[in-house]
Order: sequence, then structure tokens, then C-alpha cells
Amino acid sequence: MLFQVGGQGSRPTFFEMAAAQQLPSSLRAALTYSLGVLALRRPFLHKVLDYEDEFFALLTLLLETHSLRNTDACFSESLYGLRRRAVNVKLKNVNSEAVEQIQQSSLEKRQKVLSVAFLVVLPYLKSKLYTIYNKEREAALQASLWGHVDDRLNENDYSGGDDHSFASSSASDRGGSARITLAKRIKKIIGVCYPWIHAGNEGLAFAYQLLYLLDATGFYSPGLHALGVHVCRATGQELMDTSSRISRIRSRERERLRGPPWLKTLQGALLSCSYAVLDYAQTGLIAAVFFFKMMEWWYQSAEERMSAPTVYPPPPPPPPPKVAKEGIPLPADKAICPLCSQKRANPSVVSVSGFVFCYTCVFKYVSQYKRCPVTLMPATVDHIRRLFQDI
Repeated sequence: MLFQVGGQGSRPTFFEMAAAQQLPSSLRAALTYSLGVLALRRPFLHKVLDYEDEFFALLTLLLETHSLRNTDACFSESLYGLRRRAVNVKLKNVNSEAVEQIQQSSLEKRQKVLSVAFLVVLPYLKSKLYTIYNKEREAALQASLWGHVDDRLNENDYSGGDDHSFASSSASDRGGSARITLAKRIKKIIGVCYPWIHAGNEGLAFAYQLLYLLDATGFYSPGLHALGVHVCRATGQELMDTSSRISRIRSRERERLRGPPWLKTLQGALLSCSYAVLDYAQTGLIAAVFFFKMMEWWYQSAEERMSAPTVYPPPPPPPPPKVAKEGIPLPADKAICPLCSQKRANPSVVSVSGFVFCYTCVFKYVSQYKRCPVTLMPATVDHIRRLFQDI
């Protein structure tokens, strides 16, 4: 599963390197989010989320070890068809001038081990330091708002009892308090130093990325420079050689199986399963993330539809009130006032019936008879409402 981004030569583009570097953090965020969605229906997954750093470090250790062993590239770099090569710089005299000659070779075992340390151990430590820094920052914020909480010992807890038990409990308490005090001091030091360390690390990484973008260096990050490793594109021949090398390694591992036939069969089946898992781990992880995201969207859409309030159509308007037999008849023209038989002036409505009259006419009538002129429904002058648009 290769994603070639273009460019010429064996040197990867800046965007290929940036995408390969950001993939692990994006994959971790996606896996954490997917596990959080599944944990809503499977509560036992909360234990995995409680040890998120350790779980992801173990997963990364397996993926990076397998990838560096077989392809000379980390997990994210192998997705983009990249390979790591050891850099050897030699000085060559050409016409009495020293010229640097860069030679690239496959990774040594020491470089693979250090690459795993840079890819797994350092991100794990960084995540732990960030967690401690966040806790210290929250504690400092609470202290600024509520003040420090003094943990004072109650003297009544030590009253009574023999001197020997008191001395032993005091010694154990002093030892425990010393360890707690040391841990608090270390956390405070981390809380103070972490922003500077993080800023220095990010600034150094930005400088290397800028130099790589300007083609001033062949190292994309300070970690690659410390390892003496260049990242380059894999050719078709290298991909074929990698496949054949993996086949030879697996054949030798199958030949090393010892024991009775049934044990060899069982070991061979386990090896085949492990090979299948490792071969499809790259595409499987990406596919699983997309599958979980799709399921989360599906369930969220269904829950939104179920929880959405039911929208009913508006009710039909009530029927108009009937004209009383003894009431004033309505004129054919709706713009005519039923009382004065003239065009309405300052139209006003009687709220109990809804019929419109001239304001002067209806005010006099309602004040005198206490009812609507048309329906003879009881009304007062408080039921007269001025209309600012004639109907």
C-alpha cells in the first residue's frame, strides 16, 4: 500500500516527509477516538483507555520493530514507499581539493535499535511528561484560586500506645513522606522545565524542516541527524528485494521448527497467523479506523433521528365565528365598516370575535352594549385592538 506524492529522484519531497511524520499522532488520535466510541457500549474498554500511553507504545513497538526489520523503514515511512539509509560521509581529493562524498547503505542493527528507541521510547516519555505538566498546571491554577491545602497531621492520632509502635510508625511515615516529597519536587521541576524543553525541541525540529525544505540539508529531523540516517524513495527493485528477503527469512524460521509433526503443524499455523497479521497490519489499522468512524457516524445519525423531536404539521385555523341573527349583518365589501357602512378609518378588531370595524364606531358600540356588534359575544373596550394594516 504505497502513496507516492510525486517529485523526482530518490529524495522525498517535504510533503511526503511531513505526512509520514504526522501519521503516528493522527493514527493514535483516531484509535483513541474509536475506542472511546466502542467503550460507550463495551465498558471493559475503559481499562485500555486508562493505559492509553502504554497500549499505544506497545502497539507502536510491534509495528516499528517489524517494519524496520523487514523494510528498513518505520511504519509510516513504509506506507509512503520510503526507506532509511545509513549515511557515510567521506572526503575525496579531486584536483587537490577536498570534496565530500556521501554514500548510502542499508541500516545497521545498532541504527535499527536506536530508530525504535527514537520512534517509541521518546514519544512515550514526551507523552508522560506532558501529562505531568498538565497536572501541575491544573494544581497551580487551583492553588491560585483556592490557595494551598496544608496536609497537617492530627496529634490525637499519635496519642496513646507504646513507645515501640509509635517509633516504628513514625519511621515508616518519615520514609513515606520523604518519597512523596521527592516525587512532588520532581513533578514541580518537570512542570517548570517542560515548556522550555518542548519549545526548544519544536524550534529545533522547525529549523531542520525549514532547511530540508530549502534543500540545505538531507536530514528532515534532528533524530535522523543523530542517527546518521537519510530517508529516500524505494525503487521497484528494492521492493522486489524486500519481498524476496522476507520470504527467505520466513522460510528459515519454518525450517528451524523442531518437535513432533503435530507440534510443527501447530507452530507453522501460529507463524502463518502472525505473518498474516503483520503483513496486513498497515492496511488493517487504517481500514479499522475508517470502519469505526463509519460505525460511529451511523450510530450517531440513528441516535439523532431517535432523539430528534417529532415535528407535527401546524393545526388548521379555527372556523370563523358565526354571525348572530340579531347582530349587525356583514357587508359584501370587506373594506366597509359594518356599523357605519363606510370605508373603515383607523381599523380595529374585537379580539373575542375577530371582526374589524372603525375604531370610533366599535368603541362607542362596545362601550354602550358591552358586546361584539356582529356575534353579540360579550366584550369590553379592553378587547379592542388597533390594526396597523387593513385586512
